[in-house]
Amino acid sequence: MLDAFLLSVRQLGDKRILGVFVKSMLLTLAIFAALGTTLWFGVDALVDHYFDAGDSIASLVAAAALLLAALGAWLLFRVIAIAVIGVFADEVVHAVEAKHYPERFAAARDLSLARSLGIGVRSALRAVLVNLVLAPLYIVLLVTGVGTALAFFLVNSWLLGRDLGDMVAVRHLPADDLARWRGATRLSRFTLGAAGTALFLVPFVNFVAPVLGAAMATHLFHRRTTP
Repeated sequence: MLDAFLLSVRQLGDKRILGVFVKSMLLTLAIFAALGTTLWFGVDALVDHYFDAGDSIASLVAAAALLLAALGAWLLFRVIAIAVIGVFADEVVHAVEAKHYPERFAAARDLSLARSLGIGVRSALRAVLVNLVLAPLYIVLLVTGVGTALAFFLVNSWLLGRDLGDMVAVRHLPADDLARWRGATRLSRFTLGAAGTALFLVPFVNFVAPVLGAAMATHLFHRRTTP
């Protein structure tokens, strides 16, 4: 895992990976901006309509809502960032494979934009739904102090490991083999997910965590499956 991380860090200066980082960050920020703008005008309109409030009060409420949206954005950054990187993951995988695993790169299948979008959307929906279902557990564990944080970390490590692993595996494995591969790599993918989740917790490093995660997943996949 450490070797995969170090190799991924060293390749961050690759023009192709830098391009993915810029595109994914711009798209992620655009999504957050759209959500914040929609929330601002939506809350402002609701306050005016239902509470007959003046412009100043409505704007104050909308500003408070925008602040809450910013906090929510921080919590949802991992979900949206991984969904976005899922769209561009092919380019990261291409760059890593071309440099380190040229034979596997030549044999890989290119994914269509629709397939890449599907992977990203499913990743986001899975993360949101699983965490919503487990929200009551998080609340119950809250009384333990660290229990909620630990449960959240473990659950999202599992989710992230699956997402990152699939980004690489779908380029090399037929659908029939994908389920068997998942079953045989549960521990390694969880370790990958834990490393990626930890990166998301580090300020500023979290911005490059999706790209690093995709690169690390590529190394781990090929080092496990290459004879």
